[in-house]
Amino acid sequence: IKLDMPTINLNSDASVLATVPEVVEALESCAMTWQKLISAALEEQLKRVPQGNGPLAEIDFWRERHAALSGLTEQTRLPGVEKVLAILQEAESEHSKDLQAVLSDLRKHHVEALDNARFLSTLERYLKNLTHGTGFDVVLDTIPLLMNALRMVWVISRHYNKDERMVPLMERIAWEISTRVCKAVDLHTLFKEDRAAAKKKIAEGKSTLEQWKKSYLAVRAQIEASGREQHWEFDRKRLFGKTDYMASICQDLYDILQVVEEFYNIFGSELKAVTGDPKRIDDLLRRVDRLTSPMEELTFDPFSIKSTHDWKLIMGEFRTEVSVENVKQIFVQNLKDPPLFKNHPPVAGAIYWSRSLFYRIKHTIIRFQEVEDLLTSERGKEVKQKYLKVAKRMKEYEDQKYGQWTEGTEQMLPLLLRKPLLMVTSVTEEPLTTEKRVQFIVNFPPRLQEIITETKYMEQLGFPVPEIARNVALQEDKYLGYINRLKNMLDHYHNLMGTLSEAETKLLDDHIKELWRVFRLGHRRLNWNSLGIGDFTDQCTQAIRKFESLVHQIHINSGIISDKLLLIESTNLFKFPLLKNGDELPNMKDFFVYVKGEREKDTELMVRNYTAIPKSLTKVEGRVANSKSGKSPKLASYYAYWENRIYQVLTELILKNLRAFNEAVLANVPLFQIEAVLSPPEIILQPNANKIDKMIAQCIQDCVEVTKHFVRWMHGTCIECPPQHVEDEVITFSFYSDISQNPLIIEQADLITQNVHKLLASLSKYLNQWKRYHLLWELNKDITIEKFAAKKPACVTFDEKLQFYMKITQEVTQQPLIKDEQFIRLHMGPLVYMVKENARDWMISLGKLLNESARQELFSLQEEIEVGVLSS
Repeated sequence: IKLDMPTINLNSDASVLATVPEVVEALESCAMTWQKLISAALEEQLKRVPQGNGPLAEIDFWRERHAALSGLTEQTRLPGVEKVLAILQEAESEHSKDLQAVLSDLRKHHVEALDNARFLSTLERYLKNLTHGTGFDVVLDTIPLLMNALRMVWVISRHYNKDERMVPLMERIAWEISTRVCKAVDLHTLFKEDRAAAKKKIAEGKSTLEQWKKSYLAVRAQIEASGREQHWEFDRKRLFGKTDYMASICQDLYDILQVVEEFYNIFGSELKAVTGDPKRIDDLLRRVDRLTSPMEELTFDPFSIKSTHDWKLIMGEFRTEVSVENVKQIFVQNLKDPPLFKNHPPVAGAIYWSRSLFYRIKHTIIRFQEVEDLLTSERGKEVKQKYLKVAKRMKEYEDQKYGQWTEGTEQMLPLLLRKPLLMVTSVTEEPLTTEKRVQFIVNFPPRLQEIITETKYMEQLGFPVPEIARNVALQEDKYLGYINRLKNMLDHYHNLMGTLSEAETKLLDDHIKELWRVFRLGHRRLNWNSLGIGDFTDQCTQAIRKFESLVHQIHINSGIISDKLLLIESTNLFKFPLLKNGDELPNMKDFFVYVKGEREKDTELMVRNYTAIPKSLTKVEGRVANSKSGKSPKLASYYAYWENRIYQVLTELILKNLRAFNEAVLANVPLFQIEAVLSPPEIILQPNANKIDKMIAQCIQDCVEVTKHFVRWMHGTCIECPPQHVEDEVITFSFYSDISQNPLIIEQADLITQNVHKLLASLSKYLNQWKRYHLLWELNKDITIEKFAAKKPACVTFDEKLQFYMKITQEVTQQPLIKDEQFIRLHMGPLVYMVKENARDWMISLGKLLNESARQELFSLQEEIEVGVLSS
């Protein structure tokens, strides 16, 4: 492509030529032509793709693009082109902008092509070795070097440091490696080659395919370890899906060659000499050769992932035909610990395993018998003797296993049947402090179940079994029924016990022991020979249901108590006044009066809930101890449990409310308002900080003293302690004495006080800013005015003074009348009013002085005028 230059004379200055319409018009036409040519050339280049699947095609592609764009780029740098652009830019032509955009695009793609061609050329030597190397050894050595070179390109290049560029390039490399292996491993000729050479070729091909992934992972690990480079997080399926699959196919081909080689070793010249029938051995070898025929006649590409199913079928058929295992070795190796089928018992399972091996070796011998005279040769006789020897050893193994089982069963079974139905165990290793930790389990010996299973399988194997074992096996369903009922009963008991708290377990101690007396029959007297197992299970179930009913009643009452305690614990002791839109905040006194009033109402409700708790406890007493006195010794620990729960609830009540109040103190939501007032010579809060501090401290104390209304119970009862008269003083035992000394509550109360102090200090600091006006009220106005008048100031001086006080008035007027600081709203109106009034008094005094001075000056002037008139 050649850019034609305009025929117009362009020797004049660009600024001059830009003023000539004919020149501009001609150059615009030329620019449009260049733009179309360059755009068309770029479009054509961007449509092109590498010609070929290998990596070298990508290098050629960038070189060709660089060559194509270089010539065009060089033309755009000619002085004539630059002069045309300068003139059009001077003339502010739209065609100049369009052409510049195209030229910018051209330079961008040219730089990219140059950069890519230069960086990819560093890979060219390795890629040529990969493509045209003489053998796999060259490729194996090249792949690690190539991968390191790719890493350098990834790190340095400006365009091949992105997945969209690097992954396709690596895909091309993977394609080249795969193609190289496919060409070398040709299944149509592979099995006709020398087997050693073929195995070597396949092994090298597999190593080459694996080296590709191995080198990638090694370089990736180096990149991650460096911590400085962008990680390789590429799509591994795109890079290694094909090569990994081909490596697995190479392994299959290697296995086939190995099996064929082993057959040839077995059916070699030695066996021909032994049998004396070479023709038969040759027939066997021809059969071996036919094993590979399906691989040589494939109608599909085994290295294609799409042919996976077809290849698996071929390999399955091959392995089925050639699978020969050394049965004797398997038998000897697993003799002491044979592999068992699922659900097979140890002895019968071992015999099943031994027989399965025997059938496999027997099947092999039968196939050998199909070849005439093969087993009559010396080699055949040797094989037959080995078979008979192994078979005899297997039979002896069966007989030994059966004999030991029979003897052991006849001795063990009567002892197992005399085992008790239940066994007592502990769920923890700690000392047994309560019956809750004790559990019962069904004591059906696993050995007994094993004997039943062994008996059934032994009969299936054709062995006679002991009469006692047969009788037990026939009763298996009955035993399973007993076991199931006993387990369900015990699960019911354990689940029920799991619902009991420590206090409830102690409360029901006598009832639990009564339940144990029913269970005792099962773990002391009844065994698996007993006839009363069903009746025992029914008795236990009935006793558990009775106990469950009692537990249910206790849980109902404990639920009622818990609900009351929850209501107490969730009470809000700091209820604040609810304001409607537009309502002013209450003053501090009204606020705390409201909080106290609401607290007194809620305290009354909490006390009603508290005093109702003993009623529920006496109901429990009635169910457990048949009394309703509220002081049953059997319930002493239960009363103590609930009294402790009440203490915890009240502690949490106070602690939670103090925390909530502290949050309200810190929150930026004002709850009440106070005023800032001028009390010369000080600016103070109204109410003052001391009063605020005291009222908040009293509110906190009132919150804690709520617990004084919760009277303690007498020891060992749920009856409230009556007031005690001590030296003319009535003392009521409440929870207050303990809760008020709780370190957490003391700490929380102190924290609120500290936060209030900080807030008051902040407000005082804010008020200190107003002390800059202190002269308004600290100076003696009369003395100051008198001294000022003695100086006989001019009107300008009066004006300055008046302007000063006027400015103070304006300043104060602009100050906000409300300052919200955390939970306090400071009303600044009274202070602003007093400062303005003081400034106004100064202005009035100065005005009077100015008026008096002016009057005197006026009178003096009048006298002078009158004297002058008279003199005239």
